[in-house]
Amino acid sequence: MEIHEGAAAAGDSVLDFSRLSLNTFSFDTISDERKRETKQLYLNYNRLASLPSSVSVFCNLEFLDISNNGLSAICEDITRLSRLKTLLAKNNRLDEFSLPKEFGSLQLEVLNFSGNRFEEIPLQCTKLLRLQSLSLGGNRLKSIPAEIENLTSLELLYLGGNLISAIPAEVANLPYLSYLVLCDNRIQSVPPQLTRLHSLRSLSLHNNLLTYLPREILCLVHLQELSLRGNPLVVRFVKEMTYDPPSLLELSGRTIKSRNIPYQPRDLPSNLVRYLDLASKCPNPKCAGVYFDSCVRQIKFVDFCGKYRLPLMHYLCSPECTSPCNSNPQSDAESEDESSVPAYRLQRVLLG
Repeated sequence: MEIHEGAAAAGDSVLDFSRLSLNTFSFDTISDERKRETKQLYLNYNRLASLPSSVSVFCNLEFLDISNNGLSAICEDITRLSRLKTLLAKNNRLDEFSLPKEFGSLQLEVLNFSGNRFEEIPLQCTKLLRLQSLSLGGNRLKSIPAEIENLTSLELLYLGGNLISAIPAEVANLPYLSYLVLCDNRIQSVPPQLTRLHSLRSLSLHNNLLTYLPREILCLVHLQELSLRGNPLVVRFVKEMTYDPPSLLELSGRTIKSRNIPYQPRDLPSNLVRYLDLASKCPNPKCAGVYFDSCVRQIKFVDFCGKYRLPLMHYLCSPECTSPCNSNPQSDAESEDESSVPAYRLQRVLLG
């Protein structure tokens, strides 16, 4: 038996059976005392097709590495490891049908399923309420389930190298999320709700299909690193404008709101009162206009750290609105807006 590095410091709490080309494994030769004392078990880099059910004999196990095997399933007995905090199962043949039904009952804090065959994030994983780090990079994921919001202790979410096309708004409900890695996917837009990720420090979005960023990204006050290389927004800085003429209802609503015409709830049907409450103010400080459903989508180029220019999506009340969101990099209005963005807000913007 080869003892893993650091085993000397850990004493009898570490068992290392890695890199032994094992096809099967039995713990019968290990003493009961050693089984009780073992807190770390390494079975990585073998040829195991299934995790031995006898793994449950290590009642005090806290760390289990079964990476780089040929595992296609994880046995039900793993759920008996009530003290297990870290499970590494990288580079196997696992998919969403490989986990036991009660897998979500574990008290895991770190889970790494990168380099497997998952097409969906198993719902059992979204029940691991103590989970702080979840890695599912290099799989075949096409989406992120809304149930991801259940992982309220999550600090790191690594989903790079998949087939994900959209970021659900529920990701914004993870209060402690500091590192979000979504690189090498097929994501086309970033939901503005991500502004609620007040703990986010690093956002990796390189090698996706992004053409713009929502202006709300400026509200991520603790963001220190934003990776965007390999996106169309970097290689194709194109101004876009689309506009649908406002309806008569919207024109009436704009007139009432922009001219401050007084009204009382008793003066109007309740549905019109609710409609008027939905008015959005035009972001141009020189314009007092508002809009409801009809607006101009425009790409504005904002300077971060005095070096990189990023296209952010803005909404204007009409094409005639004289906007500070001009794409001319020398415009006075834009320079004024850029100077209001502190350099420390984004310390690293990685475009190339």
